[in-house]
Amino acid sequence: MKIKECTALVKATSDGQGQFTALVSVFGNKDSAGDVVMPGAFTDTLSQWKSSGNPIPVIWSHDWSDPFSHIGAVIDAEETDKGLQVTGQLDMDNAKAEQVYRLLKTGRVSQFSFAYDVEEGAWIEKSADGQPDSYYELRKLKLYEVGPTLVGANQETDLLAVKTAALANGIKEGRVLASKHISKLETAHAALGEVIAAAKKEETSESDDSKDADEASAKDASRPDEESRRPADEAVAATDSKSVAAQAIARLQLATTI
Repeated sequence: MKIKECTALVKATSDGQGQFTALVSVFGNKDSAGDVVMPGAFTDTLSQWKSSGNPIPVIWSHDWSDPFSHIGAVIDAEETDKGLQVTGQLDMDNAKAEQVYRLLKTGRVSQFSFAYDVEEGAWIEKSADGQPDSYYELRKLKLYEVGPTLVGANQETDLLAVKTAALANGIKEGRVLASKHISKLETAHAALGEVIAAAKKEETSESDDSKDADEASAKDASRPDEESRRPADEAVAATDSKSVAAQAIARLQLATTI
């Protein structure tokens, strides 16, 4: 099952009854994952939902495990010329749904996402304006649920990928990068190396700890003082390793704010 986010066009009714209308998927638009949802992709799944007699769930941020995050249901869904448009009814006797409704009305939440499986799709290779282009057409989808979300789960990763691709394309086209961008890229490269090194060190430490524990269990505890100090030393080493990783990750996040 996959999840796709979309900055939705949302209209929440002002009468306090908890209804909203949102365009949760846009047709013909290549997203950051390289996917293009095609017209007709939802036709069969909407028909199946209608035949089942069950409503499409509206779930806050795909939080399936919390029953109170099941904040409502879709009362109408259709494909328009723009994309998949849904009208939902929130359970206003649910405190979480009531709060989400307030967020929708005030525009503090403007993203929707939906959970789906791809039942039919294909890679497309073509040229656009003389430039090669490729994307994956989503032609037939199985829809599980829709819902508002504050920030899409993969937004930071997508943002970093988009920035990196844009910079790379600029270099290929002969565009000169500003020195501050070069400096940030160098910092990001170094920080990423530190993250990987710290992760490998922790992995090696855990492996050594396991090996040492097996050897220790086969021997008599002849040096109790040394053995009693060892767990504390290992805990300090593990903490230091995690601290290095955390600091490197923080520098990486700062460096990628280009």
